[in-house]
Amino acid sequence: MAGLAGVGAGGLLGGAGAGTAYAQSATAGATPPPGSGSGARTEPRPGAHPALRPDQLTGARQLLVPEVVLLPDGPVRDHAVLVEHGTFREVGPAARLLAAHRDGPAPVRLDGHLLMPGFVDAHHHLTQSFGKAQSFGQPSEIFKTVWEPLEHALDEESAYLSAKLAALEALRGGFTTVADAGTRAPVDVAALAKGTEEAGIRCVLGKIVSDGTGGPTHLARWHGHPLVHPSLAIAVPEDATGPVIKRTADLCAEAGAVLQIHVNEHLASVERSLKSVGRRPVDYLHHLGALGPHTLGAHATLLTPTEMRQLADTGTAVSYNPVASAWKGNAVAHATMWAALGVRFGTGTDGTRGDGFRLVDAAESAQRLTYGLASGDSVCGAGDLWLEHATAGGADALGLGRVTGRIAVGKAADYLLVDLAVPELTPSYDLRWELVRLAGRDQIRAVVVAGRLRLWEGWPTDWDARALVARAAEVGPEVVKRAKIQRVEPR
Repeated sequence: MAGLAGVGAGGLLGGAGAGTAYAQSATAGATPPPGSGSGARTEPRPGAHPALRPDQLTGARQLLVPEVVLLPDGPVRDHAVLVEHGTFREVGPAARLLAAHRDGPAPVRLDGHLLMPGFVDAHHHLTQSFGKAQSFGQPSEIFKTVWEPLEHALDEESAYLSAKLAALEALRGGFTTVADAGTRAPVDVAALAKGTEEAGIRCVLGKIVSDGTGGPTHLARWHGHPLVHPSLAIAVPEDATGPVIKRTADLCAEAGAVLQIHVNEHLASVERSLKSVGRRPVDYLHHLGALGPHTLGAHATLLTPTEMRQLADTGTAVSYNPVASAWKGNAVAHATMWAALGVRFGTGTDGTRGDGFRLVDAAESAQRLTYGLASGDSVCGAGDLWLEHATAGGADALGLGRVTGRIAVGKAADYLLVDLAVPELTPSYDLRWELVRLAGRDQIRAVVVAGRLRLWEGWPTDWDARALVARAAEVGPEVVKRAKIQRVEPR
């Protein structure tokens, strides 16, 4: 689908009643900042759609009629969705759903808005929130000089605060799911689960089991939880013995969980693997029989053609983390090649910044700069590829393809409501490309997870996010001071 039919001059702006709403909203007054304990603002902000209120997106049963819905095949108009008990129960032509549900619930018309799947962060480190700027300008392998000291300095409260702060940032950036790759903090991972659950984000919660213990207990502990999905993790292959890696992979396969493991991220790690086991990391996992649909490799920036083929043939998933490559990497993963070979992949932040629209922009831009320009590829996957892998592809990589990632019947109602009545998207000709290159976090009016409104215009309506930010501002520097981070300061 080349673009969205009717979205252009006279397209979106021609929606029923939309022009009047825009004209009225231009004179709306400023409102107090949201995020206090009494809830976020409900009055229209300047330039917004005055008829829409956060309370209209609450309730066990909601019939939503947005201007545009981003379906698996692309954006469509004149569609509606029925959300019931946190799940998309019906998705289809608005006329049909409105006729079928005349007796309620009352339809909520969302003129000038896009309803799209929430972004999925396929690779995060929730307990690194307090030290992000400490990594700027540092050599590529900073896990030993920055991240390990930082995480080891955390206690229960600071780990909880870090995770909840990261979850809040992710929600503000349009992520409805994050995957934590396992923390080295000396705390029970329940502290992370508490933080993400209170924030309201869906979390794939990794537990590092490099010593071969604790895996079954962790998987059983969170089995069936509505928002926390257990996962096992081994930071890098050299952290565990071959038998432990294989047993952990088999355990995840049996449990329907994923094994998260960093692979082929830096030249130093590839060379360590060659010296210690005689194989590159991905090839070593393949040799052990640890690759498969239950395995999620992080980064995979330095792959040989043989290793790419091994990933594709085994159905192994990987996370493409373009911002991490820009900030501290040795290379950019060849994601367009992965797509051509059928390698399953999602996009991840690696804890760099929790902004979904900037992530898809970086994903496309990194491919263009590193591979597209050299080959004369002016398309580089187009907008639909990057939106797909930032949503449904990420959910699939995390083993949650049956749960989330799409606006489709039976999926969890994890979605964003995006304001389309902005200069950046006017006029609109190809919405998927425009979302990748032009859209911004400030356009996200609502973030909904499991049918529940989690954020309204960037802030929660049911808990005090400002207090969390204030507390994190106190605790974060104390943690960094205890950590004794080793920074390189080149002149």
